[in-house]
Amino acid sequence: MRGVVAFLLASLVIGPAAVSADEQIWILLKGGGQVILIRHAITTTGVGDPPGMRLEDCSTQRNLTDEGRRDARRLGEGFRARGIGVDRVLSSPWCRCLETARLAFGTVEAWQPLSNLFGREEARIDQVRQLRVLAGERRTGGNVVLVSHGSTISALTGVMPAPAEMVVVTPQGEGRFTLAGRHLGP
Repeated sequence: MRGVVAFLLASLVIGPAAVSADEQIWILLKGGGQVILIRHAITTTGVGDPPGMRLEDCSTQRNLTDEGRRDARRLGEGFRARGIGVDRVLSSPWCRCLETARLAFGTVEAWQPLSNLFGREEARIDQVRQLRVLAGERRTGGNVVLVSHGSTISALTGVMPAPAEMVVVTPQGEGRFTLAGRHLGP
């Protein structure tokens, strides 16, 4: 609620035409209580995980490029420069997501429901159910960041984000949320 009030006050003081969509998202995040879904940063385009990929061995996975690492760091710098509070960072156990989260935010917890759904349709119902519960949980204080894959974020929100893009949802309670907006890249 505080985030909405801050956004409305900023809109009144600054004027609706003067506040860009990107600025509106940052104002909302400054108020806290949001869930921020972030697709991992850039990897080698057009390449999937190699055959025999193992979660416990990053050398067997498709990983971030140098550009992706720079983008992840810039994303975190954007949060810090704006004083955006983050209470918790959860990530898919895939190395590209964990690395994105660590480079941007430092501390991260791996959480299985954020796992890649591409080619894993059998996991979709259970993962989306668990994600919906977390994304719909009203909270006070800072925001919750969830670093995942485009396929997983799309299954939850209907939005297919670009690498390092944020999809922000506002929890409504009881597993419900509203799409608050998007912010492309760092």
